[in-house]
Amino acid sequence: MATDEALTRATELLGRTPLIDGHNDLPWALRESAGADHARVNPGPRDLRTEQPDLHTDLVKLRRGRVGGQFWSVYVPCGLRGHAAVTAVLEQVELVHELASRYPGDLAIARTADEAEKAFAAGKVASLLGAEGGHSIAESLGVLRALHRLGVRYMTLTHNENVPWADSATDEPRAGGLTGFGREVVREMNRLGMLVDLSHVAPSTMHDALDVAVAPVVFSHSSCREVADHPRNVPDDVLKRLPVNGGVCMVTFVPAFVSSSLAAWDAGLREAMRKVGDDPRDLTARAAFAEAWEVQHPKPEATMAEVVAHVEHAREVAGIDHIGLGGDYDGVGYLPRGLEDVSRYPALFAELLDRGWSEQDCAKLAGRNVLRVLRAAEEVANRF
Repeated sequence: MATDEALTRATELLGRTPLIDGHNDLPWALRESAGADHARVNPGPRDLRTEQPDLHTDLVKLRRGRVGGQFWSVYVPCGLRGHAAVTAVLEQVELVHELASRYPGDLAIARTADEAEKAFAAGKVASLLGAEGGHSIAESLGVLRALHRLGVRYMTLTHNENVPWADSATDEPRAGGLTGFGREVVREMNRLGMLVDLSHVAPSTMHDALDVAVAPVVFSHSSCREVADHPRNVPDDVLKRLPVNGGVCMVTFVPAFVSSSLAAWDAGLREAMRKVGDDPRDLTARAAFAEAWEVQHPKPEATMAEVVAHVEHAREVAGIDHIGLGGDYDGVGYLPRGLEDVSRYPALFAELLDRGWSEQDCAKLAGRNVLRVLRAAEEVANRF
């Protein structure tokens, strides 16, 4: 456990430097809690100015965690395709805009790095949008452009399943990385100034995107394959390419990606599902199967120390200028011990300070690196 002195220093540091988290699924959590009528979903039934025990994120916890900026995920599940996926992602974008309108003293929509820093200086949480899963554009560059116009500033090329133009890390390879259209998507994102997010994609897709991209990429919520052997994590040969590209790997807190023991447990779960004909990519089926399977196969615990191991490995391989944080709060059922909700960020930085990290390096991890990447993407777009 970090010292009180380190916790005080961490809290003060995050008061001066914006902590920009790469991925938070609160919008989908609000959608699910609102019931079946998704067309009418809005944040009205909840008051996020009071603590919500069933959520990892609310305005109280964000303030306590000194979160200065958040990429809100406008995620839609892979089961939605074509027009259904486009409709759902637009509803999710609108939900984030509605949150900012409902809580103007706490949240401010940010479309640029400058706007994010302005919101932070005004004491608000800069609210950026990230689309999770290329299926949400239904193979339409027009939809991609529309999302950018509405404020979406990154798109994860895939989610748990392949799209016709890109391979996912958790599906059987079909495209061999990116197809010709997939490369066109990356080029168009560079032209727009939208960050190419390589979380969820297969290593072949990572390499293809890095070959094509003329702007820095991000991994909005991925950890290190060398530390925990999970297909959602980033291999070292990809991390080593980030200094040339200029991109950032935002280390996530998802327990199965963080703990090597849990990664092995998760692999066993996926295999057990396949043996009975269930699809481990289906998150609903997975949750139901895991509940019963866990009775005979107790789930290991993940810890903050394991998260620190990923952060330090990414720093060693990619360099201090190419790391960040993407917690994936409200996108998973539980978090590592010590990082249970968004209020726990100061504790993580206190741990790093106690381990000898400089405040300058902590500031880069917190948000300076991802703001640089966002600004670089804007500069590339301005050249088109």
